[in-house]
Amino acid sequence: MSFLFEEPVAGFEPGLAAGLDNDSAAGDPLAFVFVGERLVLQPDSDRPMSLSEARAAGMLLSDLTPLGRLDGRVCVVAATSEPLPEGFKARVVRKLFGRLELNAIAVAAYASQIAHFVTTHRFCGMCGGPMVASASERLVRCERCQRDVYPRVSPCIIILIHDGSRILLTRAAHFPEGMYGLVAGFVEPGESLEQCAHREVLEETGIRISDVRYVASQPWPFPSQLMVGFTARFESGELTVDKHELEDANWFELDALPQIPPPLSIARHLIDLHLEARSSATEPAQ
Repeated sequence: MSFLFEEPVAGFEPGLAAGLDNDSAAGDPLAFVFVGERLVLQPDSDRPMSLSEARAAGMLLSDLTPLGRLDGRVCVVAATSEPLPEGFKARVVRKLFGRLELNAIAVAAYASQIAHFVTTHRFCGMCGGPMVASASERLVRCERCQRDVYPRVSPCIIILIHDGSRILLTRAAHFPEGMYGLVAGFVEPGESLEQCAHREVLEETGIRISDVRYVASQPWPFPSQLMVGFTARFESGELTVDKHELEDANWFELDALPQIPPPLSIARHLIDLHLEARSSATEPAQ
């Protein structure tokens, strides 16, 4: 399970072998314990704990759910409540990028998605009956009407728009101060990824694009997105910012970019690839 953009880009390999393995004889499981959407970490360290460490600390655990195996070790996700035992702290997983080891952050992100699925699907949306987790598949089944529900994945597009030596960057209100990213948005029912890209760009910035090209995708389980990355060329239109969606949008020269998203994000990956391509195109032949 990885956020790296290597072949193959789809899925979460090779770190976590996702599954429902819950072999108690396989040793002390690695436990990803959540308070709401925040991951509980050990005192004086930025690492998850084992299941026995969580219980020894006095945590009351619920919704214990298997995740699979990380380097052969069984992993589980569980919920607890505050107050936490002395010294333990809870952090939003997205803010742990660069602090947790890469495999651990990838599994923690996946665990957050499974935890969200478990806590939001206790009862059937059709008949209100209780939902029970399957022992053989990642799904819950209604005991009353036998309806199966799988974890939801919501596709989103994210797109780098270029025009010569400049790219279009946008800023949403929830971004860290000074940071700019890329146009992004959820795919609507009946819409292709490419149609979504054209619509989102036009709605948020007032411009039209062409030459829409797929680059890479990234699971972003906060709680359940799949980010699908594209590039496109500016075609026409005047930049007009939709203030309901964005604080700002502007063209930036490649040698004068503002603060951009951190490594491991697909936004940064698209920007870095474009910078590399432009640099290679302008280097003199040897």
